[in-house]
Amino acid sequence: MRSSTTSAPKSIQQQVLRIISKRKAIKPTRLRVSSELSRELGFDTVDVVDIILEIERNFHITIPDEVPLSTVGDFVTYVATHTPSHHWAA
Repeated sequence: MRSSTTSAPKSIQQQVLRIISKRKAIKPTRLRVSSELSRELGFDTVDVVDIILEIERNFHITIPDEVPLSTVGDFVTYVATHTPSHHWAA
């Protein structure tokens, strides 16, 4: 069985975790890919919208409203699959 990490590049995962953790002053090390934003971490709709906007700005992508984003891993996976790889060559 696979571990709970995603196949996302480490740099993307670290940046997404940093953005999410900054929103509620949570240490990035406390976040797990399986952590649910609302149920486990206490994020409300406004927090999630702000995280989406910050991620869109940082990664130059658009996240449609209908994309289901309930866990940390959902964000990491979405960003990893929608960000052109040339952004992460460095």
